[in-house]
This record gives sequence, C-alpha cells and structure tokens, in this order.
Amino acid sequence: MATRKLKPITPGQRFRVVNGFDAITTDKPEKSLISSIKRSGGRNNTGKMTMRHIGGGHKKRYRIIDFKRDKSSIPAEVMSIEYDPNRTAFIALVKYTDGEKRYIVAQNGLTVGQTIVSGEGAAPEIGNAMPLSEIPLGTIISCVEMQPGHGAVLARSAGTFAQLMARDGKYATIKLPSGETRMIMTNCIATIGVVSNSDHQLLVSGKAGRSRWLGRRPRTRPVAMNPVDHPMGGGEGRASGGHPRSRNGIPAKGFRTRNKNKASNKFIIERRKK
Repeated sequence: MATRKLKPITPGQRFRVVNGFDAITTDKPEKSLISSIKRSGGRNNTGKMTMRHIGGGHKKRYRIIDFKRDKSSIPAEVMSIEYDPNRTAFIALVKYTDGEKRYIVAQNGLTVGQTIVSGEGAAPEIGNAMPLSEIPLGTIISCVEMQPGHGAVLARSAGTFAQLMARDGKYATIKLPSGETRMIMTNCIATIGVVSNSDHQLLVSGKAGRSRWLGRRPRTRPVAMNPVDHPMGGGEGRASGGHPRSRNGIPAKGFRTRNKNKASNKFIIERRKK
C-alpha cells in the first residue's frame, strides 16, 4: 500500500499524489458480478435539480458486493484484489469450493491464493467473517453488521476498523471508527482485520478537474453569496459570515441534530468525539 508523487511536468501534476496500486492484481472485473449504474446528475423524475454539486463524471459499472457473508462454513479462495470505482476500499474476488464467485471488501494483508471462510467455527484470521460472539475480545474488526442478517454497514471505507471491547449477555460493546462506543447484538457478523487501501487519506487530487472526473460539480462558498441566497451571505467586504450554518439555517460544526428520543440511543454508551 504505497503512494506515488508524480513529477511536476504539468501544473495539475505538481502536487498530485496517487495510489501506487501495489495490492491490485488485475484490472478486468468479473463480468457476472457487474451491473450498470444510471446517473441522475442530481435531478429528480421531472428533471428538476434537487441536489446540488452532482453531475458529469466518468462512466462506472457497479460491482455487486457480498456484505452479508452468508455462505457459512464453505471455504473460498481469493482469486484477485481489484480496484472498485464506487468505494474507497479495494475489493477481493473469491471463489467458493462449490464454484460460486463473489466480491467482498478486502482487508489489509489479504493475498491471492489465501483461503477464507465465514460463519460459526471460523478461525479469527484476516478476511474471515464470524459472529461477534466468537471473536476474541480486543480483536480489530471491520465490515460490522448492526442488525443480524442485514449485511455490513459499519467500518467499510478504506483504512477503517472497529474494536471489540466487551461482551455482556446478548450484546457486544464495539468501539467504532468515529470514536463512538455502542452495543451491538452478538449474533451480528463482522470481518477480522482492517479495511484495505489505508493510504487513501494521503492522496492529493492535484487539480479541480479531477473532482469533475469523480462527478462533483463546483461548490460556491456561502460567504460569497448574497443574504437572499444563504444565511452566511452578505456583508461589506470580506465578512466572515457569522456562525456556520446550513442553507436552511441549521447550525453546523458541533450542533447536534440527533433525535433525543431515538430508540437506538440506549445502545450508545459513549458518543463520538466532536
């Protein structure tokens, strides 16, 4: 997992830092596991723009990822580690002994030819998925379910991980990447190891055009707007804009918007750090 700094032969490459893609073994995706994506450009069914800053970008095909890891006790061999344009992490193509192929989110240290397995009775080794009830305390995990059978939703992006802190009855205590500590049912599935491509945070785009390649359109700073357009707009000269807030007036940067009566609040032991 190394990064590469490009030689400054053009203005856009002067500060560019790209992924070395050392872990990638092929650039050809598995045809049976890809599907097309329809891009909205931020427009709704009537053609009206309902979401700003979206549009353009390179054409992509979606890789169908197995987040549930529900092929229990069937060994699978890692066939390749691949790039996925739809997520920051790398993905791994695995082939089960019954012949089925699936994509999973790859963990750091996962190599071609390695055998992985999911379900009860699996060893706590990198790439294996198992219930929280069977994972040793203190283990670094990723791709964690919040509800049994619903598939992984937590700690899925590049370089992220959670840690299994404790178990009490039917609940396990997990420390999440955000710093939040919460309880999750012990029959939820998690994968052993840190999510791959941990150098993703070190990348530098180098130029504005790369944001356009990724489908992001330009964003206007609120303090550069007029008062009619944004609460932080207006003022003489370079006015700071007052307290940070959204376009509809809700304070930003520290204001808590979570519902105090939300049912899942009882599972949160310690909130994430500000």
